[in-house]
Amino acid sequence: MHVSSPNEETQWLHDSYEPPSGFSSLSTPVHHASTVVFDTVDAYQNRGARRYDGYTYGLSGTPTSMVLAHRVAQLEASHHQAVLTPSGLSAISLVYLSCLRQGDHVLVSDNVYGPSRHLCLNVLQGMGVEISFYDALAGSGIESQIRSNTRLIWVESPGSITMEIADVSAIAAIGRKRGILVAADNTWAAGLHFKPLRHGCDISVQALTKYVGGHSDLLLGAIAVSNEILYRKIKDTAHSLGLGVSSQDCFLALRGLSTLSVRMRQHQASALEISRWLQQRSEIKKVIHPALASCPGHEIWRRDFSGSSGLFSIVLQPQYSKRSVDTMIERLRYFRIGASWGGAISLALPLDPSDLRTAAPWNEDGYLIRLSIGLENVADLIADLRAGLDSLLSVQAVGDRQMAYKEG
Repeated sequence: MHVSSPNEETQWLHDSYEPPSGFSSLSTPVHHASTVVFDTVDAYQNRGARRYDGYTYGLSGTPTSMVLAHRVAQLEASHHQAVLTPSGLSAISLVYLSCLRQGDHVLVSDNVYGPSRHLCLNVLQGMGVEISFYDALAGSGIESQIRSNTRLIWVESPGSITMEIADVSAIAAIGRKRGILVAADNTWAAGLHFKPLRHGCDISVQALTKYVGGHSDLLLGAIAVSNEILYRKIKDTAHSLGLGVSSQDCFLALRGLSTLSVRMRQHQASALEISRWLQQRSEIKKVIHPALASCPGHEIWRRDFSGSSGLFSIVLQPQYSKRSVDTMIERLRYFRIGASWGGAISLALPLDPSDLRTAAPWNEDGYLIRLSIGLENVADLIADLRAGLDSLLSVQAVGDRQMAYKEG
């Protein structure tokens, strides 16, 4: 039977040309796909069997995302692929939604990431999940707060604002003893300086947005797990929720991973130098950096962590007003104002932890500023902070005179 040649617009869509073999590159190819095609009807109809380690649809993964999932699992010391999500918060949400049902109880560290707390109180609680917050420094004492329906313990060490270091090993041991899953937010250590799975946790979550991405230009999250059953459970929930990741963002995260250890060494060195310099300033009441002896849980950090990152907080002396603190931050030249951290550009952000505490109230009377130390020259950053701190008194004095004038 004669088959006519296709029209031009059909021909260029179905052209069978394959580029010559032999090309090799140092970068991972970017595979974009929504539709994944199959050679046979049978292969398509049985595609569900490939959900955990193959390709079924763009949401299930591409070769690009599979490489990233494998490398994150290696970073987190997991023997199973990581589950990738569109953001760090979506990774946190996915863990909660995979592990909890109506009537279950979850214990959440009181120093937890603000949006995680919001999720618990405004979403999970509305779904019938019971929420309790515990002191981040509770350690094995957390056992007294476990209920018969406790199904998950959430740990954040260090807390991303107040920096407390939890005894993750002790909490994980309680979890194993009582048959309760333990999940840790490991973003501060970037999977490089701390391995929650090696310390007994079942789940380790990272916002790859932060240090793995490293340049403030992508949104990704990752979940590493301790066993295959848990991996499949979380992967199934991600599939049901329609969570997928961009191959281009995965490419950027893979590129970030290749320089992660080098960048983290610089973040660590600069942050330590700056934090020790800040300890000598009279305007500073407290420097909260896990590598400093004054940080709550520092001894646990020394025992469990192999290094530190570029994120820490300072508390100013209580005499400074909000206006003077805000003005100081706005005048900084190299520190920008913005959420997130872990990028090449330094950030400074005033935060009030008191609204985010229930189990362990925040009682400091001075303003807290969180600093994310980037990759700028450390001398330039110190000079910038020096100028900002020097301006505090003058701004405060102007504010005091204006207030006296109004009252007069």
